[in-house]
Amino acid sequence: MQFLPLPDSPYIIPVSATMSSDSAYAAAPFDHAKADVILRSSDNIDFRVFKLFLSLSSSFFEILFGIPQPAQGSEGQEIKDGLIVVPVTEDSKTLDALLRFCYPCTLADDPNLEVLEDVLDVLQAAKKYSLDVIEKRVARTFSNPKVLEAEPLRCFALARQRQMQEETLLAAKYTLTQPLLPSWFKEINLITASDLLALLNYHRECGDAVYALRGDVSWIKSHYRTSQACVWISGRSTTGTPPPNTNIFTHLPQSNGSPSCSCPRSLTPRYKLFESYSFQWWEDFMKEMFTVLWEKPCGATVASLAAKTVQSVKDLNCASCSSRITEGMRDFSELLTRKVEEEVSQIRLDLDLSVPSNKIQSDPKKGKKRR
Repeated sequence: MQFLPLPDSPYIIPVSATMSSDSAYAAAPFDHAKADVILRSSDNIDFRVFKLFLSLSSSFFEILFGIPQPAQGSEGQEIKDGLIVVPVTEDSKTLDALLRFCYPCTLADDPNLEVLEDVLDVLQAAKKYSLDVIEKRVARTFSNPKVLEAEPLRCFALARQRQMQEETLLAAKYTLTQPLLPSWFKEINLITASDLLALLNYHRECGDAVYALRGDVSWIKSHYRTSQACVWISGRSTTGTPPPNTNIFTHLPQSNGSPSCSCPRSLTPRYKLFESYSFQWWEDFMKEMFTVLWEKPCGATVASLAAKTVQSVKDLNCASCSSRITEGMRDFSELLTRKVEEEVSQIRLDLDLSVPSNKIQSDPKKGKKRR
């Protein structure tokens, strides 16, 4: 028998163009002995599949498999192990993922798509073969954290184009890991100037909200409550202002018997807690942290700069600080990340996501909106 291509269909390759003795079978579950048709990928991998599963998932395959077939042995039709071979244009990686969506969960798990290009390949194939339900399931992969971390702007554009509200909002949040002014990206033509302006305004407002935390350290004091709980920041709790000409390199013995610390203290600390002196590295860390957070207001920024500071403090070769900096910075990073998330969660993306991208109008003069 020979499958006849649908009229004007670019999806099925002529059998004579792909007949090959070098093809190999795909791995389970697409090697089933009771399968009733073979789909051959563009890179010569043969998938033994069941017509029923494909027909139930796709009107395209339902029509294809329902076409009356010529007698077996017709010229140009390849038969392998008693099954008709149907060549398709997709490579084996894309075809494997697509078929897993078609199969019952008892036979195949949904594919784990973690690269945006793979998602787009499967999405295109699902659209080609009229797999409408599966196309929607594949599109939800735009909310996969690994995909978002790698391509947040592209995910935002793709989700916005499809009016996927939750995915659009989540992608907008992930764009905060990028600089305020984005560089060109492939799908930028999928969104309007209003969409992009709304995204930039959202990013700027998030940065402003997080940057405002630097003006009041009461949230840090509320967390630690006493100077002894954050001695890793100042070395030792003291009161009042330092006397004139205080040497910031003075050794301050630790009350707990640990080695004395000679790390530089700041004479004019902006981020001191409980009337303590602050280490100079703490002042530098906080200043740089909020500068970077204004540009990228997200937890990833906190984690990156905290790790950098831990290493720089250890490089001071102070036995006292080196023994405490890792645990202390880990605790503070968790605190700061929570505060960043709290501030960001209050900022609203000023887009009507129920309206198609090309029909929405955004007012750049609108003030900050909060949920």
